[in-house]
Amino acid sequence: MAALRLSLPLLICCLALTPLPLEAQRRLRVMEWNVENLFDTQHDTLKNDYEFLPEGVRQWTPVRYWRKQRDVARVIMAVGGDRPPDLVALCEVENDRCLSDLTRRSPLRSLRYRYVMTDSPDLRGIDVALLYQPESFRLIDYEAKRVPSLEAGLNPTRDILHAWGLTTGGDTLHVVVCHFPSRTQGRKGDKNRLLAARTLRLLLDSLGGERKLLVLGDFNAAPRDRVFRELGGVVTDLAPRARRPAEGTYRFRGLWSWIDHILVSESLLGKVSSELRLYTAPWLQDWYPKSGWYPRRTYKGLYYSGGASDHVPIYCDILFGQ
Repeated sequence: MAALRLSLPLLICCLALTPLPLEAQRRLRVMEWNVENLFDTQHDTLKNDYEFLPEGVRQWTPVRYWRKQRDVARVIMAVGGDRPPDLVALCEVENDRCLSDLTRRSPLRSLRYRYVMTDSPDLRGIDVALLYQPESFRLIDYEAKRVPSLEAGLNPTRDILHAWGLTTGGDTLHVVVCHFPSRTQGRKGDKNRLLAARTLRLLLDSLGGERKLLVLGDFNAAPRDRVFRELGGVVTDLAPRARRPAEGTYRFRGLWSWIDHILVSESLLGKVSSELRLYTAPWLQDWYPKSGWYPRRTYKGLYYSGGASDHVPIYCDILFGQ
């Protein structure tokens, strides 16, 4: 008995220094997806959303709207596997009504998601949002960071969403969601994207180097683009540097590119337990004999094709101690 008392402090010390086994750690599954114009069917005052109305050129009816909501919910549930993803970053969501319908009136309603989102000056009215499971991410607060595009003589773009909360293990996690300006805007778009990257860098720098940072979004930029050099040393992109030709998150004129990203701070890099993965279920694809598959988009031009999105969802797992 005396020998046991003498060895107990040493045993406690050894246990404290031993890494938690996988079964004693909690998987936090994070997902990012540009859902291609998730608009409701009502006019949003002061926003140019006329094409996404029942009488608009796209004939965006309630039937089409609810079909898209069901498809978005179906993908989120499938990505979760045995349980729903803990964090879901969404790009191209019009307003609070769309998120309320998604979390309370679609098949997601039983999963009890909560959400926060931005209210940006984007001319079309699209924003970014974060869905979260309150059991695994206890929200503390959130804010929107404005990209000073108008001051630079550029078109207004989406705000950057910054939310922070506690994980199951008690870690404070900062989550940033962004949607950088489109590449179709030429040189002005390039300047606007760089301005968004610098705004993001200022936000990350303000949080300090030891914070656990997770950045998700559609950057409209490939991994070696200049915008990521602006973020160098603060966060690391999980997108693969070497990839197969028929792989990416977006396909334009036959060419795949990886423009949707998940980035983590150094303090999280060792906790990423899986590579960045693409969700490519057959029902989300259109197949062409000569060119292979494309994401089954909602619209091809003005033609309604009934798909979920023109982007491929991405996700990964991060481990936190319980």
